[in-house]
Amino acid sequence: MLDNGKSAPLFCLKDSEQNKVCLKDFRGAWVVVYFYPRDNTRGCTLEAQDFTMNLKNFKKLNCPVIGISPDSVSSHQKFVEKYKLKLILLSDPEHQVLEKYQVWQKKKMYGREYWGVVRSTFLINPQGKISYVWTKVKVPGHVDEVLDTLSEKIS
Repeated sequence: MLDNGKSAPLFCLKDSEQNKVCLKDFRGAWVVVYFYPRDNTRGCTLEAQDFTMNLKNFKKLNCPVIGISPDSVSSHQKFVEKYKLKLILLSDPEHQVLEKYQVWQKKKMYGREYWGVVRSTFLINPQGKISYVWTKVKVPGHVDEVLDTLSEKIS
């Protein structure tokens, strides 16, 4: 996995409105980039809702929150509308960014192996360096932990 202090891999992907969003556009601000497996699944929905409910706290700290999954732009659009999400959700169906961040991995469930997203979150500092990494994230309490870590890093 990518470690603290390394440069965050740059990317440009389309959001739920078909706009191109690039990491370099956020230089000078802290950024949370979280990777999740799939729109409209229980854990992914809870995580997106939790980030949305806490978005004002991230905005107070000048920290945008970006979610990335392999879902299509239209899937993200429906997901955002259905749950009234306020996040930037980016589509990476070719897994290019997922692979750069090393979160596209071979997984195993019920004896079956398959490729998928390992739920992970990266806190990127204003200089574009990775400041903190959470891997194999469990959704309950995760957003609070990210917010607490961001607050500690800023103060």
